[in-house]
Amino acid sequence: MIVGILKEIKVLENRVCMTPAGVVAMRQHGHDVRVEKDAGLGAGFPDEDYVTAGAVIFETPAQIYAECDMVMHVKEPQPCEYDMIREDQILFTYLHLAADEQQTRALIKSNSIDIAYETIERDNGSLPLLVPMSEVAGRMAAQEAAKYLEMPQGGLGILLGGVTGVEPATVVVIGGGVVGINAAKMACGLGAKVYILDTNLERLSYLDDVMPANCFPIMSNAGILAELVTKADAVIGAVLVAGTKAPKLLTRGMLKTMKKGSVIVDVAIDQGGCFETSKATTHADPTFEVEGVVHYCVANMPGAVARTSTTALTNATLPYAIEIANKGWKRAMQENKEIKRGANVIKGKITYKSVAAAFDMPYTPIEQLI
Repeated sequence: MIVGILKEIKVLENRVCMTPAGVVAMRQHGHDVRVEKDAGLGAGFPDEDYVTAGAVIFETPAQIYAECDMVMHVKEPQPCEYDMIREDQILFTYLHLAADEQQTRALIKSNSIDIAYETIERDNGSLPLLVPMSEVAGRMAAQEAAKYLEMPQGGLGILLGGVTGVEPATVVVIGGGVVGINAAKMACGLGAKVYILDTNLERLSYLDDVMPANCFPIMSNAGILAELVTKADAVIGAVLVAGTKAPKLLTRGMLKTMKKGSVIVDVAIDQGGCFETSKATTHADPTFEVEGVVHYCVANMPGAVARTSTTALTNATLPYAIEIANKGWKRAMQENKEIKRGANVIKGKITYKSVAAAFDMPYTPIEQLI
């Protein structure tokens, strides 16, 4: 199979979907790799490294789409790419379709094979291709909260960990999954007082066992959240329902009760955001203010630490990419339930139930197509 590695074109997105080491692995399995010029430069991987690994450098994305059987990205294809996607071409990347009707309709029109990193799911419910970026985003969320609490950034002027004789900041983390636990670990490590909320009692018990003494796992409900945000200096939204739009948990009414100059970080913004007042921002212009509260809603947070993120992402995605390339998409889905669950749009049919429901469009079980 010919596999194409595209250069990311979202604003200040420096990640690339495969390292040169990943190209070596692909070549060892007998596959050819085409890499768009300068695709890895932002992450510290020059074209020469890819050539040494056995890839061929192409000048334009159009060439990649025209020649390659499977095209890989980090972020979802942008509107300027829609017409390049070919019938029966495999697109393997983060898609987040439930929050993006325009892209969903474009992929349906293309009759391509669209497999989403974020919905590849193990039998235990874990999402192996979201985990590495969730770890990065969670840890970054605490860093960004600390940064934007500084007064020059519009914040309250509070040091997350306080100092001797001075109370630390209060951080509320909504969601105790991979993003939430990583955000809480970082905030706790900086010395903040951290509340981490979840609705799963078993998960709360686990968090109670593994988190440090300055972290307080609490059963989440609207009343508890409304009470805690009035005390919070920073709130981190870390809620994920696989493949669906994020629920709006922090309302504008709650926002009005928060301290002026407090900070909210919406890590769920890729899935539409879990705060009512959220809207996607970029690394170039990361924040805005509503009701006196600083909002950080960058939709590709891990892109800011591209070297770490690219390596972590390749470690997670490469085994699946190799299996798809080795077997073809149909056989890969027949033999691997995790890859089958990644099918979002296949040959013009929506095959992921939550995406169909988001836009009230027809749903086709993937079993009917393989």
